[in-house]
Amino acid sequence: MKQGGEQRPRRMPRAARAVAVLAGAASVVVLAACGVPATSAPGQAASPSSGQLVAAFYGDSYTRGTGASSPEHRWSTIVAAERGWWEFNPSVDGLGFVNHREPTPDGAGATGVDLVDQIVEHEPAPSLVIVTMGLNDNFSMPSRADDIEQAIGVDLARFADELPEARLVVVEPFWYTDERPDSVEQIIGWVEAAADEVGADYIGGASHWLEGHSEWMAADGIHPNDEGYAEIARRMDAELAQLGL
Repeated sequence: MKQGGEQRPRRMPRAARAVAVLAGAASVVVLAACGVPATSAPGQAASPSSGQLVAAFYGDSYTRGTGASSPEHRWSTIVAAERGWWEFNPSVDGLGFVNHREPTPDGAGATGVDLVDQIVEHEPAPSLVIVTMGLNDNFSMPSRADDIEQAIGVDLARFADELPEARLVVVEPFWYTDERPDSVEQIIGWVEAAADEVGADYIGGASHWLEGHSEWMAADGIHPNDEGYAEIARRMDAELAQLGL
């Protein structure tokens, strides 16, 4: 918990009360061309059925499923399908807590969308929000360190305040190489502290899930392939089960 902050009570799930990488412009153009639908899961109904849990995923290319052979192989869709959740996944390649969220001084670098807005305004309201953000912000370190730390807190506070009935699960930011710049641990620490501040559930260790397994990476050497996404899904499944999801 951040010093001087007021700790919010940990919220119970709704059911208990009534769950890119490179920042360079050239890389983003290449990654954005991978054709995985941004929000829909294959074969999913246009709207959830009565009583079906609506799970929203807030992330970058690793949650969008870039590098997978088809959308059904991304980890979010695997996890949602196994649990019978209705998936809303507007994740965007290259996105971070600050990366591609606002125009840079030269007028480039913004996506023009705010996924937090999309998630909190979604109808029906999500019962679960899973946050997997932060990888791309490493490419804005250390020059934007203060902005990144502040933005993490703002995003998580918005989810907590504007979706008070939703279960909020924050995942340690993913990472994609065995070498880890110091910024990786800095951002992980900020994400964990912000999650604690709003009483969210926190899943640690995700930055290591692909470590040491080059065979789990797509041909671009940046994103997981189908096998890599299956491993992320397996690890995420176990962590979510520990949280009762």
